[in-house]
Amino acid sequence: MSDGEPNRFEPIRVAAAYEMVAEAIEREITSGRLKPGDEIGTEAELVRQFGVNRSTVREGIRVLEQSGLVRREAARKLFVCTPHYRNLSSRMSRALVMSEVTFRELYETAMVLELGAIEGAVAKADDGDIAALEDNHARAEAAVDDPVALADLDTKFHALIARASHNRVLELAREPAALLFFPTSEMICRKVAQGGRRMVEAHGQLIDSIRERDLDRARLWMARHVTDWKKGFERTGRSIDEPVERAFDQGMIARLFR
Repeated sequence: MSDGEPNRFEPIRVAAAYEMVAEAIEREITSGRLKPGDEIGTEAELVRQFGVNRSTVREGIRVLEQSGLVRREAARKLFVCTPHYRNLSSRMSRALVMSEVTFRELYETAMVLELGAIEGAVAKADDGDIAALEDNHARAEAAVDDPVALADLDTKFHALIARASHNRVLELAREPAALLFFPTSEMICRKVAQGGRRMVEAHGQLIDSIRERDLDRARLWMARHVTDWKKGFERTGRSIDEPVERAFDQGMIARLFR
């Protein structure tokens, strides 16, 4: 190959030893051979099994701890655990922000996910789900003039709707995008007249539709609610085609990922 001609192949990267340790343990967990609560052993035992030095094992375990797959308990023993969805979702939400997703993309995704969630809730919500939604709604009515509190309650309301669908895949799938709903909802409640009151009214209509198992009404009000959110965002003077993070101030970013 002559000088100046572009490379046909990318350089081969050999994984670091600690990455190979982490990947080997993760494979055992994701395959189901190691289950949440199972003991993995101690660092000393893993050093012996892998035939590597202690710092390599320690770094591999650190990677697994950060991902929420492993926890360290008394006597230095390591155990498998189920990652908390909030930790996973926060990382995905950061990736969305870094990818400069637009509000339009967020809105289009919300329409799909929130309609799916309300359909599931109408079909499967139990008395406990409805009671939790009613409690949220009562607190939202009391906080209608507090943009931060109301936006937080709105985020929790939609999480409760997803939980009421009793579909864990749907509940987990919507969470990364849902973490980005709060800053935009707070801005709308703060800057748009009647924005908070319209939000609370829609929540009440959605609860009634779930209680009455009225699917058509539920779909109508959820579509109206999500569309109202987009219109509110536009009324703040923001373009729905700019990266959504530009609507966040630094304090908002800190609250979002704390």
